[in-house]
Amino acid sequence: MAMSSRNDDIGIREGEKEEVLQVVEDVDTFLRSGGDHVPDCVHVLPKLLERIVDKYNDGRKKLGEEPEDDKSFLNVVERIFKLSTCDTCDIALDQTSSVLEKAMSLLEKDLCSLLEEPKQKAPKKSFSFGSRSDLSLIPSKSPFLEQDQDNHDFPFNFSSQKISILNKITTTMITTGYQIECCMTFANFRRSAFTTALQRFGHRNMKMEDVYKMPWESLEGEIATWNQVVWHCTTVLFNAEQRLYDSIFPNQPSISQKLFGDLARYVIIRLLNFAQGAVLTKWSAEKLFKFLDMYETLREDIVGGSYLESCAKELAYETSTTKDMIIEAIVAMFCDLKTSIKNDNERIPVPNGAVHPLTRYVMNYLKYACEYKDTLEQVFTQGQGANIEGIEIQNHKSIHEEVEDVGMPKNSPFALQLITIMDLLDANLERKSKLYRDLALHYFFLMNNKRYIVQKVKGCVELHELMGDNWCRRRQSGLRLYHKCYQRETWSKILQCLKPEGLQGTRNKVSKQLVKERFKCFNSMFEEIHKTQCTWMVSDEQLQSELRVSISTLVIPAYRSFVGRFKQHLESTRHIDKYIKYHPEDIELLIDDLFGGNATSMTRRRT
Repeated sequence: MAMSSRNDDIGIREGEKEEVLQVVEDVDTFLRSGGDHVPDCVHVLPKLLERIVDKYNDGRKKLGEEPEDDKSFLNVVERIFKLSTCDTCDIALDQTSSVLEKAMSLLEKDLCSLLEEPKQKAPKKSFSFGSRSDLSLIPSKSPFLEQDQDNHDFPFNFSSQKISILNKITTTMITTGYQIECCMTFANFRRSAFTTALQRFGHRNMKMEDVYKMPWESLEGEIATWNQVVWHCTTVLFNAEQRLYDSIFPNQPSISQKLFGDLARYVIIRLLNFAQGAVLTKWSAEKLFKFLDMYETLREDIVGGSYLESCAKELAYETSTTKDMIIEAIVAMFCDLKTSIKNDNERIPVPNGAVHPLTRYVMNYLKYACEYKDTLEQVFTQGQGANIEGIEIQNHKSIHEEVEDVGMPKNSPFALQLITIMDLLDANLERKSKLYRDLALHYFFLMNNKRYIVQKVKGCVELHELMGDNWCRRRQSGLRLYHKCYQRETWSKILQCLKPEGLQGTRNKVSKQLVKERFKCFNSMFEEIHKTQCTWMVSDEQLQSELRVSISTLVIPAYRSFVGRFKQHLESTRHIDKYIKYHPEDIELLIDDLFGGNATSMTRRRT
């Protein structure tokens, strides 16, 4: 009995198909003939369509399950639309319009269902921000065909079968006069899906005012994510999205381009709004590198592609405006650095003549900035062309002469900035050196800090290329001068104690008492220097070694000669070790204690 019922159902379905084919064929014949008489098939066709729509609506049928049924349904819809536009069919116009709207409502509902994102929660994509160029974790492909869900490729869940059904639905809606409804539905769902994809990659949809009110510690991370998302959009997501549109609208290229152009415009404007919001935050020198990353991101062609012809000019203008804002901010940050150095009037000297924190900060800042050398060159060139405040130094003749002297390009705006910052830092260090009452420490501080600057320049390829060998040689000469001044103020005085002149007493004989006084004077001065300069700090091991060697070379031969020549005059003296307290080797060991940054007690040596 069940088998009989099933056969009956199949017979009914086959009968329906035959009826539909016959009615469609009759309608086509009528439409080709253009006759005045309206045949019965014109009245039968809307009823057939209504029955088919009811079956889809009540769940007995589903688009995509039976391709032949879908084809019949869409063929009927197409003929109904043709009848609704036929002048000789006014008598059936109300009937065809009503059933056509029901069919379009069904297609729109199925379109929504097919475009709806899956409910399952996809994990957020993670990026590595260990370096500004680390993009290795970003997927290199995003095919729209159905993939293993663990890959989370974009767009999600678009199998070839689903694309085929979407193509049939959209084509039917467009050809039957429902293009606006079709495009609006498609655009809304794809915009929502793209927004969700950006969220998966960590980018939040924020208003501009929320961006510039955000604490820098939070915004810093958002900018890093933004850079990665823009790159991923323009190199992966947009390409995948465009292929999806082209596959669903293969016979309507203008519609595909318009829909994709609108989506791309929405996404790009949203991303540019974030950048503009970030630029509106308070500018400071430490924000420079994140802003340089944003500039480099926008320097790439994020608008390109023929599919964006409709909005290319607008997006190019918005992108250019955003880049100009970032350029202005970057220039201002360099100005902030220069102003900070110039106005730093700290009145407390750094302990022990060590490298000043400002010196370390500025040189590390410039070293890192040179990793963006080409970008900064471009930024300052464009800023110069736009007369942005803060690049006025390129007109100073003295700066130009210095640039030429150190071998940098004559018209290099970034090089001019570096020279200005170096000059400001030099002037600042000269002021700070005057805070030391001890002249030896004054020169030691300058030698220590300017040695640090030279070593930083020589240790950074980009910075060395920009400053040039001439600049380094000139600075090395300055360091030798500071070294000589330091030795003069410290060790030249102690060497006076070791000169043989002035030791003769009566009858031109060496005075035992004067020799004692000389040794006592040397011991006292050396011990005071040792006590003081053991606390002086040289973090550069090479400089520390050079200083110790130069002092030993200067002092030990003179001390050895003096001891060898005048020790005999004290051999009969009780407690000779009160005067000749140190062997030359002891002096060398004690000199090796200097410049370690720690107080060191002297061990008493006996001859």
